[in-house]
Amino acid sequence: VQLVESGGGLVQAGGSLRLSCAASGNIFRVNAMRWFRQAPGKQREFVAAITSGGRVNYADSVKGRFTISRDNAKNTMYLQMNSLKPEDTAVYSCTAHVLEEGVGVFDAWGQGTQVTVSS
Repeated sequence: VQLVESGGGLVQAGGSLRLSCAASGNIFRVNAMRWFRQAPGKQREFVAAITSGGRVNYADSVKGRFTISRDNAKNTMYLQMNSLKPEDTAVYSCTAHVLEEGVGVFDAWGQGTQVTVSS
């Protein structure tokens, strides 16, 4: 199973970006999917999560600005980020709790995509 993030880049404060996380491989089912981020010199932190049924959860720091969604048919998750702030600058990584045929259940991680917000 492979997770690939895309959509990162450089944006001015107040701008928007949309991240994508696509899961591929011998997937039987994708359960919860999550976004994490890690800024330079800081620990990785939770950003948002979504269950296969669409239940969502956000970190307080992004509530009202970020929206998580997913397309189960495509095994893809999205993160719409609006009103971006310089403190949102980080490497954003996705993770998915997957059931892989012949392997079992585990958490897969993507490589991450850089988001840089200039002031």
